Amino acid sequence: MIDRTHKALSVVQQCRLMKVNRSSLYYSSKAEQGENQDIIRRIDQQFLETPYYGSRQMTFALRREGFWVNRKRIRRLMKVMGLQGVFQAPRTSQRHKGHQVYPYLLRDRLIDRPNQVWCADITYIPVQRGFLYLVAVMDWYSRSVLSFRVSNTMDTSFCVEALEEALVKYGTPSIFNTDQGSQFTSLEFTGLLKNHGIQISMDGQGRWKDNVLIERFWRSLKYECVYLNPVDQGHELKALIQSWIDHYNRDRPHSALGGRTPFEVYASEPLDILPLCRVQAA
Repeated sequence: MIDRTHKALSVVQQCRLMKVNRSSLYYSSKAEQGENQDIIRRIDQQFLETPYYGSRQMTFALRREGFWVNRKRIRRLMKVMGLQGVFQAPRTSQRHKGHQVYPYLLRDRLIDRPNQVWCADITYIPVQRGFLYLVAVMDWYSRSVLSFRVSNTMDTSFCVEALEEALVKYGTPSIFNTDQGSQFTSLEFTGLLKNHGIQISMDGQGRWKDNVLIERFWRSLKYECVYLNPVDQGHELKALIQSWIDHYNRDRPHSALGGRTPFEVYASEPLDILPLCRVQAA
């Protein structure tokens, strides 16, 4: 989107034309070296278990496991990872003050059919020489993962690409739910939803439970795939995740779906599975 090597337009001019704040530009991640890689991986695992841990509690936890760390180091690494214990989820998506935020539409709503509600989220994925970002689009009713993209930057384009793929392959949902991150509130992302007549729903600020299904999916993906199969390159990670998602969608029984797989439920008749999914009020 932004061409840093453009001869005629500076980055400032391009940001002004695209109505993008310069502070929202993300640079390619730099690899952490040596022991920091082990610490980052352990922070990520611990945060899945205790998302309310800030840098102080995380420091205590890692020290009990034998890591020789201080709070300053943990605070810096958590900032690099996009984690903050004030909220009960990784803050991989940052809100953009100039973007419109939409209301949460799912409270007390009965979700009783595929393609009624889709959701999307971004998570942090550690690799051996740094970290990457993963976005996924999920059907809320069946828990099917409809598309995903891996990126080394937190821009909008990889989220839009994942959404476009899901729309081409699976049609359009009635409602699309995300958090309030700048990628999802961008004109490119919300405009694509509006062009397809899709209602836009967004979590309340700091309310990780509003999109809890995909948060649970991240936990399964990391513990069953990413942590067991460390990779070095982005293309290796993409192939690994694609293989595991295929297994998750088609072969892995889901307890919340009565032992059926997500794709079996996605392809079923609307009332062919009990219990139905109801989003509870806060």
